[in-house]
Amino acid sequence: MPDYAESRRKFLKSTVATAIASAASTAAQAQPGTSAAVTKPNVILYLSDQFRADFVGANGGNSSTVTPNIDAMCARGKNFTHAVTNQPVCGPARSVLMSSRYATEAGVWHNGLPLDRSLPTLAGELKKAGYSTNLIGKWHLAQGRKDAGGGPGPVPLASRGGFDDLWEGANSIENTTHPYEGTIWDRDEQPIHYKDRYRVDFLTDRAEAFLRQKQEQPFFLFVSQLEPHQQNDMGQPIAPNGYAERFKNGNVPGDLRALPGTWQAQLPDYYGCIASIDESVGRLRKVLEEQHLADNTIFIFMSDHGCHFMTRNTEYKRSTHNASLRVPLIFDGPGFHGEQKLDQIVGIIDIAPTILAACGVEAPASWKGHNLMPLLADVEARKAWPNQQFVQISESMTGRAIRTRDWTYCVADLSGSTADKAATEYHEYQFYDQRADPNELVNLAGRQEYKAKASELRAELLKLIAAAGEPVPTIVPAKLYP
Repeated sequence: MPDYAESRRKFLKSTVATAIASAASTAAQAQPGTSAAVTKPNVILYLSDQFRADFVGANGGNSSTVTPNIDAMCARGKNFTHAVTNQPVCGPARSVLMSSRYATEAGVWHNGLPLDRSLPTLAGELKKAGYSTNLIGKWHLAQGRKDAGGGPGPVPLASRGGFDDLWEGANSIENTTHPYEGTIWDRDEQPIHYKDRYRVDFLTDRAEAFLRQKQEQPFFLFVSQLEPHQQNDMGQPIAPNGYAERFKNGNVPGDLRALPGTWQAQLPDYYGCIASIDESVGRLRKVLEEQHLADNTIFIFMSDHGCHFMTRNTEYKRSTHNASLRVPLIFDGPGFHGEQKLDQIVGIIDIAPTILAACGVEAPASWKGHNLMPLLADVEARKAWPNQQFVQISESMTGRAIRTRDWTYCVADLSGSTADKAATEYHEYQFYDQRADPNELVNLAGRQEYKAKASELRAELLKLIAAAGEPVPTIVPAKLYP
């Protein structure tokens, strides 16, 4: 086993026991005289698709962002300000989230592939621990049935990754719905239609209804919104009626302002979608308070990837730039009380182990993510944190990258093939200094003065590739500038 993989395994093993004990202690303190099992916290995992990290108001630097409810989560809980996705495209990112394995290991290395059913999942592990497991919205980890007309249909029960209780969703909801009409399916594969209701609000209605029901056991609720992701057949994000007008002259982030793309026309709608998502978060928080669930519910807000508005390739994401990789990640609730910004480099591969630890459940030994909870109070854990994440790229190209505090180093298969999940040979392709160039406007690949650093990062990347279970490839250094 490579050194990096071994260090991750030891770190996880050494910290998970502490975190589980802490979670159990917190639960017991919540209701003196009761067992930890009685007071297991509920969990809401709220995913907003294609939501850039810098569009959270509390993360600063974007004067046009309107996210008071998400900001309130940051003020109450833990904001991981440098979280990144390990695969910046919808299905693969979700496979990492649910399995705590890399996308190539989970079987979903590009969109349209099903999650490997043999792998333990976040929902499955919580189900075994006594939780009800519930999904509302987008799944994107199955090959669903066809409807009567041959279009996308419901997801079979066996392909739902352990979400065995409430199910009101669709595999690729962007293909079965539009912003103001569409169809999702219930647990029994019966259609649920909506019309004249904005999609974010419709899905939030369904989540509200669930939270108002009597809960016989602790629950895990995955609220998976499409917005601010573009409506595929319309080629852009669509804000609620009247919302885009509020942001006609919105702030343009520096990484977009310098480059051609679609942001000129689409930012107002993107901002409007984000305002709607924030309102949805506020609605769910209000219901938690009304139902006296807030004090015992962990609420996590996140995204699967960001959005660069076709400034970096002919796509919205699928690149190793901050606009694609950086995602919001905020934990609020028991075990995560007290405002704190944490700037460690963490990945969505770390989310499932953290949720299990917070619920007093041991993570499967096969999972490769870290439990983040020791970072909250343990200075030694922060010192030991690897501060690097492995990124796989598919569809736009076949590529691999390492993201550290200071650097992004990316290699690509220059043959242009995207037919295979990995390549045997990569070439140095992109190299950015995050300290001097956070907008990533100057590619340092091939520059003589950065040759030593490139060599160092290349060696680290090869370790990460091996730790992800891939055959170790050849990486060809970039030709040096004269």
